[in-house]
Amino acid sequence: MLILISDAFDKSLPDKLSLFGEVTDDTSRISEADVILVRSKTKCTKEYIDQAASCRLIIRGGVGMDNIDREYCKQKGITAVNTPRSSAIAVAEFAFAFMLSTASKICFYDSAMKKGEWAKKTKRSELYGKTLALLGYGNIPKQVAVRAKAFGMNVLAYDPYVKEAENAVLVPTLEEAVKNADYISMHLPYTAETDKIMNASLIEKMEKSPVVINTGRGKTVDEAAMAQALKSGKVSWFCADVYSSEPPVKGENPILDCENVTLSPHVGANSNENLLRIGQEVYDTIDAMVREGKLK
Repeated sequence: MLILISDAFDKSLPDKLSLFGEVTDDTSRISEADVILVRSKTKCTKEYIDQAASCRLIIRGGVGMDNIDREYCKQKGITAVNTPRSSAIAVAEFAFAFMLSTASKICFYDSAMKKGEWAKKTKRSELYGKTLALLGYGNIPKQVAVRAKAFGMNVLAYDPYVKEAENAVLVPTLEEAVKNADYISMHLPYTAETDKIMNASLIEKMEKSPVVINTGRGKTVDEAAMAQALKSGKVSWFCADVYSSEPPVKGENPILDCENVTLSPHVGANSNENLLRIGQEVYDTIDAMVREGKLK
């Protein structure tokens, strides 16, 4: 078996996977690979998949699978899976860090101090007693909810595919979720249903000028509408780790021209601990398929 590691994983992974066969990061050998490991950088389009003549398994290290043409994988007899559990803690902590830093104005204070300014008159706010709306309630937002409850926040969640929520109150519509929210944290996959779901119409339903945080998928936000909302004050602050096109380009993405934003380069899942968890979930997936006789 040849395992191709196409993107960045933990450095210990090749040795672990060598138990199953040869492991390489030489992408020119894609036609020989039985298993291909990707994260978000590699785009598994039809053209890419056609090059992988021997491939039987593609594993996406992480949650979102919009970089893989899963329908075409089915047609080609390729199993395409992700590692849904591994990234929950890392991304949840990152989303919560955005929330804490915004409430406590950490970026503002840091910038002021480095400029020689003593901005003591600028007041912070607390998360305690505030309302957090979670859009999506999968593994990651469930962990955000745990942390929010520990901080004494009121937690709402909207997810039409979830029937019960232990640490959040499920609401039936997006509009109800965002209406009175102080913070909105987005954890949605990118699908036709969620394309630009955070748009001018939804923003208009917000009554509190909330902070909006997106650590899910960039294309779920209408960035032009968000930029307008930031400038008008309809949204007080926007925190983003993901963008409609990555990396975002100055002059093309209007979010980069806004002042009241905190931005990061799609690193929510990039903790050292998470890379180890992803590697273990990759190992377990391959091991299970070998035991079932689906890989040799």
